[in-house]
Amino acid sequence: MSIRIPLFLSLAIFVLSPSSLLCQQNSSAIPATIAAPAQEASPIEPPAPHKVSVEHWDKLALRDNSLHADEPLVGEVDKLPRFTRELLRVQWRSGDPIDLYIMRPAGVAKPPVVIYLYGYPDEENRFFNNYLCGQLTRNGFAAVGFSSILTGQRYHDVPMKEWFVSDLQQSLVGTTHDVQMVLNYLEKRGDFDMTRVGMFGEGSGGTIALLAASVDPRIKAVDILDPWGDWPTWLATSPIVPDKERAAYLKPAFLDPLAPLDPANILPHFNSAPLRVQQTLFDQSTTPAAVRQKIAEAIPKSADFISYKDQEDYLDKAAREGRMLNWMFAHLQPAEAKNSIQ
Repeated sequence: MSIRIPLFLSLAIFVLSPSSLLCQQNSSAIPATIAAPAQEASPIEPPAPHKVSVEHWDKLALRDNSLHADEPLVGEVDKLPRFTRELLRVQWRSGDPIDLYIMRPAGVAKPPVVIYLYGYPDEENRFFNNYLCGQLTRNGFAAVGFSSILTGQRYHDVPMKEWFVSDLQQSLVGTTHDVQMVLNYLEKRGDFDMTRVGMFGEGSGGTIALLAASVDPRIKAVDILDPWGDWPTWLATSPIVPDKERAAYLKPAFLDPLAPLDPANILPHFNSAPLRVQQTLFDQSTTPAAVRQKIAEAIPKSADFISYKDQEDYLDKAAREGRMLNWMFAHLQPAEAKNSIQ
């Protein structure tokens, strides 16, 4: 099993705990010595009932579900010379708060935005890495990141036997809903260019990026690295799946709902947005060679495809100086500005 290298550089990822979210202040009590003036009693209106979210694990499009977002809580704002980083807590599902990182380039009123989703088991706290954030926001782009369902800070309040793969349909579909809810939030803010939205995903995040773009036309470019897929083969052979659990995942009851969520089935018909598929042929820590081959064969001719034969090839073509970002930056630029990407 080879060691996975970071997306853009071999720099160690900062592992810092998010700051505590702001607490609500208690309102001051009226001193007992001050009498309230007499007034006519009036009926007290009950507070408006909180809307209950309804979610279907067999429906990818947000319009086929009913998720209602709470007001976001601001946890931290870091203003640096090249970018501003916001840490927010958003929530639209009971018991599942999400730490949302938003990096905005300095001096740009309404930047285009790219959502970055790193797959299980990677966490979103890499966005505390200032060098990485500087790369993501160069050329005037904003970057947004969060963790998938049952990953990182979102793994809690479930039995230990449950995890991302044991609940694979829910993990993939639910996080696809999350992407669309995040886009709703960004749209509501009004400080991003929502005509130029892209998404990058790695591993299971690559699969989710493909799923999200297939149902949300706001995503104008999709870049995926080593997406999971070809579920019968992946679940039977991936090193990430414990051997003692494989038999349960190969039963029709588990596999059948995954068929519509399989990149091997989606890719041949995908024409929703410009697409690039990347594969690291030397890294089989999560995705076996047979799965990579099946996915490569399914890529439509209209998409871009690139593979990296070894770590040096990957470093030279993608990781050094954030070269991997150039494809996305070029596809989200207005036509007259594409040649100016650095």
